[in-house]
Parts: sequence; C-alpha cells; structure tokens
Amino acid sequence: MSASTPTPPRGATAAEQIDNHRLTGHQKSLISMAIVGNVSEFFDMFLIGFIINMLSSAPGWNLTGIQSGIILAGAGLGTVLGAIIWGRLADRIGRKQSFIWCIVVLVIFTAASALTPVNGWLLLAVLRTGVGFGVGGLNITSVPYVQEFVPAKQRGLLSGLTSVFIPGGILLGSLVTKYFGDDLGWRGLIAVGCIPIVLLAWTRVVPESPRFYQTHGREAEARQAYAWAMEIPVEQVAALPEIPQGTSVAYSTILRRYPRQLLVVSLGSFCFILGSFTVQSWGQTLLGQSFKFDGGMVATLFILVSLGDLLGRLGSAWISDRIGRRLTMLGCGIIGGSGALIAALSTRMGGDGGAASAGWVFFIGILIIMTFGDGAFGILNAFGGEQFPTSARSTGLGLGYGIGAIAKVAGPYLVGALIGGDRPTSADVVFVPFLIFAVLLVLGGVTYMFATETKGASLDDI
Repeated sequence: MSASTPTPPRGATAAEQIDNHRLTGHQKSLISMAIVGNVSEFFDMFLIGFIINMLSSAPGWNLTGIQSGIILAGAGLGTVLGAIIWGRLADRIGRKQSFIWCIVVLVIFTAASALTPVNGWLLLAVLRTGVGFGVGGLNITSVPYVQEFVPAKQRGLLSGLTSVFIPGGILLGSLVTKYFGDDLGWRGLIAVGCIPIVLLAWTRVVPESPRFYQTHGREAEARQAYAWAMEIPVEQVAALPEIPQGTSVAYSTILRRYPRQLLVVSLGSFCFILGSFTVQSWGQTLLGQSFKFDGGMVATLFILVSLGDLLGRLGSAWISDRIGRRLTMLGCGIIGGSGALIAALSTRMGGDGGAASAGWVFFIGILIIMTFGDGAFGILNAFGGEQFPTSARSTGLGLGYGIGAIAKVAGPYLVGALIGGDRPTSADVVFVPFLIFAVLLVLGGVTYMFATETKGASLDDI
C-alpha cells in the first residue's frame, strides 16, 4: 500500500467499517439533504395553520370551525395515505427514488393550492390532501435512508436529526408570516412552499442505500455506495454484511410476522401525533380567535413554540443513545401530557384577571406539549424503523406510522367539530380535547415500553 493510499477502516464487513470510521463529508451531505427536505416540506405542511387563521377573516372566506377542520383534516388524511404507500414503495423502488417523488408530489399540489378560488374551501381541502400525501412519505423514506448509512452508536442521533429540525419549518412559517404575510397574502404564502423543488438537484449527488441495493441483489452498487459513504476506494470496502436477498415484504407479511412491533408503532404514533399535530394545525387559530392574540403576537409565540420543539427533538434524539429509546419515549409522554393538562385547565381560570391570563397559561401548556410531546419525534420514527428488519423497514414503519397518523385526521376534525359552524371565539373548546391529549400522550409513552430496545444494536442484527 503506497503512502498516498489511506488506511481502510477496521471491520470484517462494510457495516463494521462504517461503525469504526469517522463521520465523513458524504454522510453529512446525506443527513443534511434529509434535514433540509423535511424542514422545507413541513414548512409547507404547517403553513396551512397560519393560512387558516388568515382565511378566517379574509373577504369572501369567513371560514367556520367545521370548514377549517375539514381543510386541516384533509392534510392529515393525505399524510396517512402517504406514509403507508411511500413506506411500501421505499422498500420496492428504493429510499432515494421515493424521496424524490415525495418532493415532486408536494410541489405539484402546493402550486395548485395557491390557485384555489375565493371560498373554495372544499377544493383547498382536496389539494391539501395531496400535499399531505407527499409530506407523509418524506420522513418515512428519509429515516431508513440515513439509518442505513451511519454508525450504530450514533444512529439514534443522526437518523433522528432528519426529524429534529422539522420544527424549523414552523419557525420559518412564523417568520415568513410575521414579516411577509401582509405583503404576500395567503396565496403568496402557499407559493413559497414550492421551494423544495431545488432539492431535486441535491439528490443527483447521493447514492441509493447500500442495504437496499443488497436486498435486491445489486452487490456491486452496494459496495460503491459504502465506498461513497466512507470516502474510500471501492477496493477497500470489506465483505458486505449478510442480509437476506429478496423483494420487499407485503403488508400481510408485516401483519403476520411482526404484529407486536406494528401495534407498538401504530398505537404509540397515534398517541403522540394526536396532541402535537392538532397544536401545529389549530394552535395559531386558537391563540388568535379564542384567546384574542393579534396576528403578529401569534407568529411571535409560534417562533418560541418552534424553538422549543426543535430543542425537544434534538434532546430526545441525543439522549436516546444514552439512556435508551424506551425511557426517552416514556419521559416525553409524561411531561408532554402534563403540558396538555395545563392547556386544558387554562380555560378554568376564574377571578379578576383570570380570563386575561388564560391565554398565556394556554400558551405555556402548548409550549410544553411541543417541546416534549412533539419533541419525541426526534427519535419516534427512527425507533419505529428499528423495530423491523432491513427488507421490511420502510414498509413496517410506513404502515405503523400511517395507521397512527389517522390522528392527523381525528385531532383537527375533533376540534373543528367542537367549534361547530361558528368561528372559534370561545376558549371553552380547548378543555375537552386537551384533556384527551393529556391521557393519550402518557399512554403513548407507556406503549413504547413494550418495544424492543435498540440502543447501540446493529441494524443487521434486528
């Protein structure tokens, strides 16, 4: 070996070499692409909450609670379908190709949403379902994509980063609404959501997952992908890890072989999603219409919410590699549930000044929900994907998360139904749903105690 040739990483297999190697620029590029994709696409997804708040009083619209709930539930329905279908496709056509098509679908339906005619709330609901369909597959495809390229001892943090910075989408939405909302109008705000199209150029410089290549019998391409990840000549890549070759498993196989894993991921996802997604979609409107904060203050408060959410996700991803995934999820559920209880009880404040303070107490409650309840998503999907073997990882995660994501339909519609045909002018609509969220967040944390702990385990041993 010449002096100019780098020493190959230690390990009997390519996977062990990655575990013993430094994190390279190529691996960081892949992680960054997944992060930017999730942030930009969820920016579009969550922006609808700010837009609903604008349309509630826009000329020709005057949305009722039921109409707003249907629009928000439409996005949730699309997410359910997207998670299930894209998860299956990621195991069939690849993580990379599925990631690309998620972007394409989202941009097409976002552009169409910006052209919705005045008071076309039903059409907007249909188009937002399409947006949700694209978004629903993004995290499902990007988590296994990153997991299959990074060291086992850092897998929780590094794959969790794909979800950690999703609140950056809420932050960007808050900033854009606060500083450009009046100038852009609701159509302009929606159009900003087409920016993710630029990610298609980034996808051209990263390869498909080596484990996906290997399960489909494309061993030469798997070796090249490992070499790309470690930035070494392909000749220095060790033997490929033993992974059963074959096509991706069907949904029926998931139900038959992995029922416990599917139940944990489905129920756990449902419990954590119901409260957090409802806050993301209805929080702006409740603060503005029910607790009488003006539009600028709502945007400012959601900047703080997004920062708390980001720190919570980063914390859950980081600590999961230290205390384990199960304890992390339990802690997030209990503390997040406490925040939901605070938000619910804010409406029961009486006495002089009680009504004026209720809005701030409600805000503190949703801040805790988003920091811990939604913060759990820093590891939730990564942990869910680790419950299934490579050949079934995206399909199992997509099916489980997709079933759980029914909460994205139920939560927004529940609040809309409680409001009824009026605008949400009463804070009393908060009490019942947020009590439910409190119970479910705690139940979600307990549910993940029945999952298989995967801290530090090799993906090939799962």
